[in-house]
Amino acid sequence: SMQHAFPNATFPIGAVHEFLSQGNEAGAATLGFVSALVSTLMERSGVALWISTSRKVFPPALRTFGIEPDKVIFLDLKKEREVIWAMEEGLKCAAVTAVVGEVSEIDFTASRRFQLAVEESHVTGFVHRPNVKKITTNAFVSRWRIEPLKSHVVHDLPGIGFPKWKVELLKIRNGRPGQWNVIWEHGSFNCSR
Repeated sequence: SMQHAFPNATFPIGAVHEFLSQGNEAGAATLGFVSALVSTLMERSGVALWISTSRKVFPPALRTFGIEPDKVIFLDLKKEREVIWAMEEGLKCAAVTAVVGEVSEIDFTASRRFQLAVEESHVTGFVHRPNVKKITTNAFVSRWRIEPLKSHVVHDLPGIGFPKWKVELLKIRNGRPGQWNVIWEHGSFNCSR
């Protein structure tokens, strides 16, 4: 299962994770998967920061993943460099459970500052990089790519199903990269190879 890819079979918290996506469908799938991860970290308590220049998340939709929208503070900023600055500040704040930032381009120095921030605060960071032009080396603990899969239909009802993804863990520090088909159902992840 996906769990065994992680060091000590535990998803690394107090770390920053990078998600790459190309196109709107993969972007939406990535935000769904990240929401599910954030939900497991918040476990019905805690607060998340969600920082972007063009918000793609519809707050009530977060309930699909067990997150109450009032537990998420949305920061809608004008420029990517403001997103990077706000993310670093958020990652330093131990009162926050998770910080999600959407930013296409981020350099090694910024990634290193994020990593240093979470080593102090133990906050978990998620960097979604939509339509990234160039993949470069950075200090993030993992790199993922999420693609949507046709949803698992519930009781033959069209259009209603559990979110399903093709999840690629491209790199992970002290772990094992891999690929899984993952369904989010009843508040948890279920994997198949």
